[in-house]
Amino acid sequence: MSIVNSASAQLSKLPSVDRVLGFPSVRSLVEEHGRAQVTEAVRALLADLRKRPGEGDLGEAALSARVAETVAARARPNLRRVFNLTGTVLHTNLGRALLPEEAVEAAVTAMRWPATLEYDVEGGGRGDRDKVVEGLLCGLTGAEAATVVNNNAAAVFLLLNTLAQKKEVVVSRGELIEIGGAFRLPDIMRRAGAKLVEVGTTNRTHPQDYADAVGSRTAMLMKAHWSNYAIAGFTSMVAQKEVAAIAHAGKLPCVVDLGSGTLVDLSQYGLPRERTPAESIADGVDLVTFSGDKLLGGPQAGILVGRRELIQRIKRNPLKRALRVGKITLAALEAVLRLYLDPDRLAQRLTTLRLLTRPEKDIAEQTQRLLPAMARALQGRATVTVQPMKSQIGSGALPVDLLPSCGFAVHTAGRGGLARIEAAFRALPIPVIGYIRDGAFLLDLRCLEDEKVFVDQLPALGITR
Repeated sequence: MSIVNSASAQLSKLPSVDRVLGFPSVRSLVEEHGRAQVTEAVRALLADLRKRPGEGDLGEAALSARVAETVAARARPNLRRVFNLTGTVLHTNLGRALLPEEAVEAAVTAMRWPATLEYDVEGGGRGDRDKVVEGLLCGLTGAEAATVVNNNAAAVFLLLNTLAQKKEVVVSRGELIEIGGAFRLPDIMRRAGAKLVEVGTTNRTHPQDYADAVGSRTAMLMKAHWSNYAIAGFTSMVAQKEVAAIAHAGKLPCVVDLGSGTLVDLSQYGLPRERTPAESIADGVDLVTFSGDKLLGGPQAGILVGRRELIQRIKRNPLKRALRVGKITLAALEAVLRLYLDPDRLAQRLTTLRLLTRPEKDIAEQTQRLLPAMARALQGRATVTVQPMKSQIGSGALPVDLLPSCGFAVHTAGRGGLARIEAAFRALPIPVIGYIRDGAFLLDLRCLEDEKVFVDQLPALGITR
């Protein structure tokens, strides 16, 4: 029989769409996912088989399995749970801060029921959504007023657009930061309509540099947190208190972008010290911006605290409505802020702080406990050893400080072996995200709390040779 005749014979054996939909296992897919999605998957499969006659099994079991695989792949959500074993606690690509249970419950309640987002129960009239968290933020920072937008970049943009449009903003050259996604402070300043005035040099700026830059077009003096880098050696930067005093002498506001925004002194937990919004307010800073989803440990948000008159001006900016947050974010943020009212239990209840303060000894014990399961899953394909590691905080918070940790180092022979190992872990039902470095695939266990689920899925690890 010729190739053409053989292909024609195969095509003639292709079942119809209705016949495939009638297979018992496909009917069960219809009940679970709906007729429209399953029918689309069947049509796509049959179209593929027509393009490649003779290359596919046309039996009922094989066709049903391929339809099920297609439907499952299409039904899988794009935003999926993963295991973050990268060693970076606040990993931007993996969602930054994990919310504590109190925040999750508050967000679910806000999603499920009507809520007092902009309703004053006592007065019976319209309320201000910022009131949900303003009292807590003021109490925790010492500020007169507060407002919240969708992230810290938006907070910086909004304050510049409100207070410095068509005017000058004085910033030290050493603080002209660029963070992830090519976000640069000079760019955001230009988009906000403000004119940047650089003072000092990359490594040294003095009080007189700020004072000399003040003129009739100056709107504010600004300081920005070193988000993803550090300058060491022959350096000199002006303290916030001094910059605030210079600004006030010229009847100007002083603004500080703290970036990561921890609300407590981290040194009490054995972590590197980071300046808090409360300290900036105490130094006389008029406006402070910081993130909700970094060291604060809450949902994505940009928080502004400071003088009431300046906050009110910012809230009157029409762009505030475009950048405001919804009830789910406010509900989660309120719940997280309330945890700070109980400092004695904060390190256990706030997920971010709990992960950052995990003792190295506990992580090492967990690694030894899970080593046999890892070795069984990799048997004959790779070797695994326990290795000390260094975790990092992430998301621009304390960029040069590392935390002692422990994890697995997976080694394999052959070119491309590590890439296959890494891909296999990503292909697990709950993808495991690690990293390749120094000839090994590394899994840092600092952020592994759901130990049982991690172990239970290891037998599904499929690694091609």
